[in-house]
Amino acid sequence: MKQQWLDRPEAGSAFGYRLISTFATLCGRTAARLVLFPITAFFLIRRGPERRAARDYLRLALGREPTLRDIAKQFYVFAAIILDRLFLLSERFKRFDIQVHGLDDLRAQWGKQQGVLIYGSHLGSFDALRVLAQIRTDVKVRVVLDTEQTPALTRMLNTLNPELARSIINARQDGAITALAIKEALDEAALVTLLVDRARPGNQMAVVDFLGRPAPFPTGPWQLAAALKVPVVLCFGLYRGGNRYDLHFETFADTVRLERGNREASLNAIIQRYAQRLAHYTRSAPYNWFNFYDFWHLNSSAPAGDPPGNAAQRAAGVERRPE
Repeated sequence: MKQQWLDRPEAGSAFGYRLISTFATLCGRTAARLVLFPITAFFLIRRGPERRAARDYLRLALGREPTLRDIAKQFYVFAAIILDRLFLLSERFKRFDIQVHGLDDLRAQWGKQQGVLIYGSHLGSFDALRVLAQIRTDVKVRVVLDTEQTPALTRMLNTLNPELARSIINARQDGAITALAIKEALDEAALVTLLVDRARPGNQMAVVDFLGRPAPFPTGPWQLAAALKVPVVLCFGLYRGGNRYDLHFETFADTVRLERGNREASLNAIIQRYAQRLAHYTRSAPYNWFNFYDFWHLNSSAPAGDPPGNAAQRAAGVERRPE
């Protein structure tokens, strides 16, 4: 249970991903979803650490002792959202009923003719924001993604949308290079998307309350936002069953400001506010949580404070993985 999420092997193989992709393409989404039941059963039996982590999480999110059915439902929702990535990344949106909330918040930031940081999490589908391509075709979206964490899945998805693949900023490269790429994208008035709920070993962290227990969150995204002085908008793409998604946008800050005289406390307060918003949406869609590891395990990490000159090099997950 104390394994870091980076240490867990990729769940699927390249052959398995190609097989389900081909089947979904030829037979359609409805038929492909039937295959998710045996896949869910297989991983429910074989992936013990993930099963135990899901039980611990659901105990907090549901406020009761979860059943095996609850855990299976969480696994199934995870599999369903991965399947839907095949269609969302291919921009076949007509298959889905995606309700967009808070679009005015995002439009207000677009109107400033500057880049925007879109902060997401491993809650629901971050790919649902691809529906923005139907709303504003002129807006560039750059995705900060660790392409080496699930290489087989990444390769398959890249073949579905080569243009999106070219827009990815690889989070596994050197932190300074990644931060520079983010800044260049923001200077071009792009939307730069990051997942900011997972802290890597060695990352600087702040421990705040999440779902009633202290949990570590990376400080890098907020230091980055403060250094670059751009707006931060939160995004949550919640799967509601069937073909339905709720895509929520909300402005977190026009500019993230850290108090000079009390930088660490200011940073912790910002991250606590983010954790509260994440908890709100997590309780709204508890089976959408896809951090299948001991999220609340507090291991050693660097302190939260950071010299201002280093802030842009410490985006969440953009530091190189320690050897």
